[in-house]
Amino acid sequence: MSPRLEPLSRGTLQSAPTVCHSCVWWQARGGKSVNKKRWIDLAEESWGPWGMIYVDDDKRPLGVMQYGPAFLFPRSQRLPAGPASQDAVLVTCAYLVDPASPWVIQSLFLAAAGEARSRGAEALEAFAYRYGEEDDFEERLICHRAIFPHDLLADLGFVTIRETGRVQLARLELGGLDPRAEAEPGLIAKLKRFYLPAPLPAPPRP
Repeated sequence: MSPRLEPLSRGTLQSAPTVCHSCVWWQARGGKSVNKKRWIDLAEESWGPWGMIYVDDDKRPLGVMQYGPAFLFPRSQRLPAGPASQDAVLVTCAYLVDPASPWVIQSLFLAAAGEARSRGAEALEAFAYRYGEEDDFEERLICHRAIFPHDLLADLGFVTIRETGRVQLARLELGGLDPRAEAEPGLIAKLKRFYLPAPLPAPPRP
């Protein structure tokens, strides 16, 4: 066996890092409390699994990512640079168990892109924060990240569509396959096949 992805759902939540079990930061609206179990009912009835968990051979979590339509995450309507777009799947947070394994985050983004495409979404979106050169490098590492570093998303092909101060809403259009990527090995080729824009339709003949 090898590390594998499992959908994040009621049945798999307990195998995620403990910080994910009761966290409702994205689900909260203003100062109102949120019942996580009721939110799970809403998410699974209206959308299905709301993310992915990456586990090793012993079913220990390597990382987890939460995503879904923006209406499941009311805080996204209130953040600077929001709201998120209705035609996109919003990636809200990620938890990386070992900072020395950033490929886990890449794999989770790939899974989110695949899920979004299969559901007919036009794009992935995520909120980003632009760190300054004076900020410590450790601040950029993803351990428990609800707003992603701008440079991480930029490296994956996200483009800023709105910005308020240092907070940005970034978008990754999910287009067609690029045949040039077929000859390239590994994850980078897969990312390109998901992320490159779909070709424009041919102009009508006169």
